[in-house]
Amino acid sequence: MRPVLFSDHDFPDVELEREIFAAAGLPLRIAQCKTEAQVIDAAQDCAAILLQYAPITARVVAALPALGLVSRIGAGFDTVDTKACGERGVWVANSPDYGVGEVATHALALALAAIRNVVRYDRDIRDGRWHYESSGKLRRPAELTLGIVGLGRIGKRMAHVSRNVVKRVVAYDPYLIDGDFPAYVERAPSLTALAAQSDIVSLHTPLDATTRGMIDRTFFAALKRDATLVNTARGAIVNIPDLLAALDAGILQTAALDVLPDEPVPADSPLVANPRVVLTPHAAFYSVEAERELRRKAAQNIVTWYRTGRPDYRVVHGTRTATA
Repeated sequence: MRPVLFSDHDFPDVELEREIFAAAGLPLRIAQCKTEAQVIDAAQDCAAILLQYAPITARVVAALPALGLVSRIGAGFDTVDTKACGERGVWVANSPDYGVGEVATHALALALAAIRNVVRYDRDIRDGRWHYESSGKLRRPAELTLGIVGLGRIGKRMAHVSRNVVKRVVAYDPYLIDGDFPAYVERAPSLTALAAQSDIVSLHTPLDATTRGMIDRTFFAALKRDATLVNTARGAIVNIPDLLAALDAGILQTAALDVLPDEPVPADSPLVANPRVVLTPHAAFYSVEAERELRRKAAQNIVTWYRTGRPDYRVVHGTRTATA
C-alpha cells in the first residue's frame, strides 16, 4: 500500500490523523513542507497528500506521477492548483462544512467589537482613560445595515445570527439565484451598490482569480463613510494598502481582520500599529469540536478514496486510483 503524506500542519500533535490512518491500514509519512521542492521530495511514491498550507502547484503535480489525491484541511483550497490537478487526473478534496457556526459567530463578534469600540475601550482603560466617549461616539446597532459579500454556507449563517442585531441585511453574490436568498436578506445588484449602503461589510467569499484583491480603492470609494470591514474569509481578498489608505482618509472607521495576505502578521506591519485595526490570528474557524471535525473529514477523504476510488468531499473529479 503506497503511503499518505501529511505534508504540513500547525497542530500541537497529529495523534488524530495517526489513529485514522492506522485504523485504515494506511502508512503515514509526516513532514513540514513549506516549498514546492520540499513537497516533491517528501511525497515521492505517495498516493495521497493531506495538507494544511503546503503548495500543490503544477510543478508538484507533474513531479509526482503516483499522486492520486490531495485533501486540504480546510474549506478553501487556494494553495492547490486545481486546474493542474484536474488535467493530470488528480482528485482534490476539502472539508467544506466543519466550522460554519464558528466562523459566522466570530465574524459577528468582530463586527460587534468594532461598532461598540470594545477593544479601544480596553486600551483606553489600560492607558488611564475612563469615560464612555473616550474612543468616540457610538451608533445604535439596530439602526445599521450589514452587507455580506458571498452568501454561501457561512454568509447565510452570518445573515441569520446578525438579523436581530442590525436593521437590515443586504448581500452580494452573483452566483446565486434570487430564490437562494433568505427572505430577510436583500439583494445588492453589485459590489459597489452593497458598499454604498453598508455600515458593516463582512466578507465570506472564496479566494480565486475573480476575488483576489477585489476589496480595493474602487470598493472603498463607494463605501459608506465611517463603515466597518470584517474579514474572516481569505486575506488576499482585501488590498491592504488600499485598506490602510481608506482608514487614513476616514472612509473606513474600523477594520476587523482574522485573515491576512501574509500570516503571521509582521510585528512592524502598519496594521499592527493602527489603533483602528482589530486583529485575530486566523482563529475564526476554531473550537475544539470544529478542529477535530475539520481534521477528521480531511483525513477521511483519503481513507474513503483508498477504499472506493472517490473522496467524501470532492472539489476536483480525478481519474487516478490508489493503485494506479
